[in-house]
Amino acid sequence: MIRSSRLIRSLALAGLFALAACGHSNGGGAAKGGNTGADGILTEAPRKDFTIGWSIYAGWMPWPYAQESGIVKKWADKYGISIKLVQVNDYVESVNQYTAGKLDGVVATSMDTLTIPAAGGKDTSVVILGDYSDGNDGVVLKNATKMADIKGRSVNLVELSVSQYLLARGLEKAGLKLSDVKLVNTGDADIVGAFAAPQVNAVVAWNPQLSEVKKAPGATLVFDSHQIPNEILDVMAVSSATLKANPALGKALAGIWYETMAVMRKDDAAGKAARAQMAHDAGTTPEGYDGQLKTTHLYYTPAEATALAKSAELMTVTDRVRQFSFAKGLFGPAATTVDAIGISFPGGKTLGDPANVKLRYDATYMQLAADGKL
Repeated sequence: MIRSSRLIRSLALAGLFALAACGHSNGGGAAKGGNTGADGILTEAPRKDFTIGWSIYAGWMPWPYAQESGIVKKWADKYGISIKLVQVNDYVESVNQYTAGKLDGVVATSMDTLTIPAAGGKDTSVVILGDYSDGNDGVVLKNATKMADIKGRSVNLVELSVSQYLLARGLEKAGLKLSDVKLVNTGDADIVGAFAAPQVNAVVAWNPQLSEVKKAPGATLVFDSHQIPNEILDVMAVSSATLKANPALGKALAGIWYETMAVMRKDDAAGKAARAQMAHDAGTTPEGYDGQLKTTHLYYTPAEATALAKSAELMTVTDRVRQFSFAKGLFGPAATTVDAIGISFPGGKTLGDPANVKLRYDATYMQLAADGKL
């Protein structure tokens, strides 16, 4: 599994704010009318062709499989539209391309969806809650047995990423603060090599690097994402304006996802073949991919995902993520309070400024799938 490093630089974020201010159109070049409805979403002309970006990660490999197997075409045809899934080799670049309007949707973590497109002014809707990291991200120490032993150490990790968020949560649970350690910014491709050095005795990593650093002599996994369920959440995010003008896109994406989930979760020949294809697309073996799935909590059914979308838990974990993101400056220089960006949830609930909602958790299409009404 690869989930590339995600570092937000002030200049890049400033550029995203500029894009938002200029009113750039969504993917496919569809022009926006410039007007907003009562919901605050820009008006956009309906259209038929859509492009969705994806990158390699265990929980996202069902998407390319769905395209290769014909599931994407089946559901797109049902709603009279065309959906093209495009691989973007660099995860950050996929989210940036979506934010810049080159893609209509993208798979991303909920944290990155908040801090890149939403913080950049692009009104974004989460239409599918796909999975959460259930052990794919972890803190590893040398010559230690518990998280509290990290105090006073230098910690190698990708700064301002989900790794730093995971570390902050682990420290909090151990009664410590980020100020109790020294952060050493390290690219995800360099984490394994860094941990091999005698002087490096603490790292935060995600798979597959995490599985490698755990093999080092004297290494102990002292905290992982299994202990913070739903906080490192992976989603399908689409332009709110595009979705509003083209609800068929949301319906088709939900149909694609849950049909694929039904196939891949089975232990029969079809299920094994599907997972083997996903493994191939991810550049690993079927055994390796099945191992990654063990630490990826997929929401296989729409009922499970809908229940999370409508739960108080989603608001609670989202609040933790937004508090961390604001504290680390990931909302950009224009945000003077954690409430600067509004985040809406099913049932009319909102975190932050209700007059500036830029991230929307929309259970509509998951609910339709759960009700068998797609």
